[in-house]
Amino acid sequence: MDYGAAILDRLLLIGRKNFGLRQLIARLSYLPEEQVEKVAAAYEFSAAAHEGQKRLSGEAYISHPVAVASTLADLHMDWQTIAAALLHDVIEDTPAARTDIHDKFGADVAALVDGVSKLDKLSFTSRAEAQAESFRKMMLAMVQDIRVILVKLADRLHNMQTLDALALEKKRRIARETLDVYAPIANRLGIHAIKSQLEDLGFKHAYPLRYRVLDKAVRRAEGNQRQFLSRIEDRLEKGLKEAGIDCRVLGRKKNLYSIYRKMIRKGHALGEIADVFAFRLILPDVDSCYRVLGIVHQLYKPSPGKFKDYIAIPRVNAYQSLHTVLIGPNGIPIEVQIRTEQMNRIAESGIAAHWLYKDPQSERDAVPPQARAREWLAIINEMQVATDSEEFLEHVKVDLFPDKVYVFTPKGDILRLPRGSTCVDFAYAVHTDVGNRCVAAKIDRRLVPLRSQVQNGQTIEIVTARGARPNPAWVNFVATAKARAAIHHFLRDMKKGEARDLGKRLLDQSLRDFDSSLRKVSGEQMKKLLDELQLDNTSELFEQIGLGERLAPVIAQILLQKKPVTASAATTGTPTPIVIAGTEGLVVSYARCCHPIPDDPIMGYLSAGRGVVIHRTACGNLGEYRKQPHKWIPVMWESGIERDFPLEIRVDVENRPGVLAEVAARIGDTGSNIEQVSVDEHLEDSAALIFVLGVRDRVHLANVIKSIRRMKMVKKVTRTGA
Repeated sequence: MDYGAAILDRLLLIGRKNFGLRQLIARLSYLPEEQVEKVAAAYEFSAAAHEGQKRLSGEAYISHPVAVASTLADLHMDWQTIAAALLHDVIEDTPAARTDIHDKFGADVAALVDGVSKLDKLSFTSRAEAQAESFRKMMLAMVQDIRVILVKLADRLHNMQTLDALALEKKRRIARETLDVYAPIANRLGIHAIKSQLEDLGFKHAYPLRYRVLDKAVRRAEGNQRQFLSRIEDRLEKGLKEAGIDCRVLGRKKNLYSIYRKMIRKGHALGEIADVFAFRLILPDVDSCYRVLGIVHQLYKPSPGKFKDYIAIPRVNAYQSLHTVLIGPNGIPIEVQIRTEQMNRIAESGIAAHWLYKDPQSERDAVPPQARAREWLAIINEMQVATDSEEFLEHVKVDLFPDKVYVFTPKGDILRLPRGSTCVDFAYAVHTDVGNRCVAAKIDRRLVPLRSQVQNGQTIEIVTARGARPNPAWVNFVATAKARAAIHHFLRDMKKGEARDLGKRLLDQSLRDFDSSLRKVSGEQMKKLLDELQLDNTSELFEQIGLGERLAPVIAQILLQKKPVTASAATTGTPTPIVIAGTEGLVVSYARCCHPIPDDPIMGYLSAGRGVVIHRTACGNLGEYRKQPHKWIPVMWESGIERDFPLEIRVDVENRPGVLAEVAARIGDTGSNIEQVSVDEHLEDSAALIFVLGVRDRVHLANVIKSIRRMKMVKKVTRTGA
């Protein structure tokens, strides 16, 4: 390429060494001359910025960005991505700023470089937080431009290829991070060419001994079966030629990490893994794929239950192919993959195929990987709302691994979910609002519990109700990151809303103790208070009061410019109590040490981050809590509360067969639900049964105790926590 040679000559004239640039320029033959000139300018800028810098291996630093750019050139990425690869460490490791890159190479390149750069200039409380925040920034930049992650994957690939220069522990940490995060991302985006290399390199450095043993075993097996595999390949080619089908037959060896994971997952030895060696048949169109499937099944018997049609139902990363396992000579299983040229390009390049080939006809022939990527990125964007960086990283890691279950909506649409997904996961996959309002589910028209796991081919229907909201217990069984993040988000917002309502009531109560109220407080007084506390609005103030982070009596004093009230004075007054209705939600909780129920005399304790904790005035822990009288608030029960409250009782009984069942049945007859039961003491002639019950009030409790005491085997019934 003449203009490539001219660019190289110019760089040599200004004294730049050729650190792989000649090979990079040769790879860019698919770009027009003016764009290659821009890539060369990016090289010059990067080489000047990194002048004198060395990698741990001793190589000039510029060799790293050139290697990253070369990987992306093999994927035929656009010039902005190649330029960003050459510049990706400039902001982080040199005095150059983003504005310098913006001015010289444009907004796109600057945004890509910034998205890949680490957050080393910020301070964090821990290394884990710094890594998580860096990952969060990269993923959110990826939401704006998918090319960010392509540069990062190529960067990680070259770092893994040159990992030998690092200390052993650091190598293993980076390798595990690669296996946990970056290889799954490459898989999710369908970039098999990078994914396989990341997995094998990660496996090699994370588990070096296992890698060497497995590599040696696979090489030995390959050598022993080379002639055997060649014979199968010849027979396949001959059979297809006789049928008049134009087909490319390619032999392939599965990457070591995939073999290792399958051995671990299925508990198989190497000889039992069916697809260590496989053949790939590349055809011109979809019709030919299904015709060839019939032909290979005639040449060799198929293994029952091993056929998968990823053409009709593509994988989540847009991968399409027919998979079948044949029983070869001597009973050796051989996997065969059948796909079109376009499907093969997508299988190797994934989302990068959008830049590699832009033929409209090709896009119609296969599921566009960029459409799959957009769906996933929309979920990523939704998950990042109101979550901290470490939680976000865990959510994304959960969602990175390939899905295995295909289920149907009542309208016949296909949804792809991870294995182990429940009806709640399905509801959130349909829409976040459907998940938040779901109350029941039907699988194949039969009502099932929401925690039921879905299976391939089932039709799932979700029943919703207006006013319904997520149950906090759902997070214990949902499998998808989207469902878990949506539940956390809803509950967090719900808690804030409840905290604001409670905080407003607490402040109004404290103001009434000074013959005032929120209605009587002027806007100027409130603004002065917010400025003093450095808060943006009253909602933030009420929320902090409701969560116990600020004390309402103190805020009332500041607001009204009153003198502080002494502890003795505060306890001799008669402040207005807060009415507890049992419906306050997450910011009012009931102490487990004394289990208060309606009609019990109670007090409220302000706990930072939890809101108000209700205790019985007879609670044994009050002695400790009374050391902080400023955190106590008067509370009272609302009349006519219609809900059950947990309460613990101890039943001393004769130790004989069936006694637990008899006592439980008697409790059930009183209309009380048993939430938990345990045996506290178990002697030869007696036992102590501890029940956690749901009761409405003290009258209901009295009826329960009275009914149990009438039983002949019962010696004593007491309420605990008094």
